[in-house]
Amino acid sequence: MKSSTDGRRKRSERSRHAIISASLELIEEGVLVPTAQQISERAGVGIRSFFRHFADMESLFEAVDAEGREHVKALFVGGDRNGSLAERVLHAVERRAAGYEDQKNIILTTAAQSWRYEMLRKRYAHYQRNLRKDLKDWLPELKELGAAEREAVDAVASAEMWLRLRNQQGLSKKQSIEVVVNMVERLMQQ
Repeated sequence: MKSSTDGRRKRSERSRHAIISASLELIEEGVLVPTAQQISERAGVGIRSFFRHFADMESLFEAVDAEGREHVKALFVGGDRNGSLAERVLHAVERRAAGYEDQKNIILTTAAQSWRYEMLRKRYAHYQRNLRKDLKDWLPELKELGAAEREAVDAVASAEMWLRLRNQQGLSKKQSIEVVVNMVERLMQQ
């Protein structure tokens, strides 16, 4: 009796994980607003199974966020925070660039769906607060700037600026890093 219960539990866990993985795969492929049907087909589970595991899309997004949280944190935290201001600006921007490149479609899907899901708005705001704090760790000189300049540095170093440079302006990663570094350095000299 116990082994059949354990078997069902393991199948259920595999199905749940397959749904989460399928969601991430679709998003990484550029399907920024995947449907439950698309996800269940990719996961190889029925739509009823999808909704047994996740009451709605918002609960799925919570699970996807929880699954990737440590990976996202590792992308942005760390790095050599020593050296001159110019070196630290460069390293901070390079670190963010790597994170933004890795998470590009997650950021875009969040932007595309945040109007619909409060959880996405809250998690995005949480990540933004952490990135602001992290930038202050990289650049303690920010405390010496006026409020407007600090806000401008935060905006220039943001994912939204990064995606604009890469997607709308068509700049390479290297060119985008140069633009952001240049703008941050100018703001820091004010």
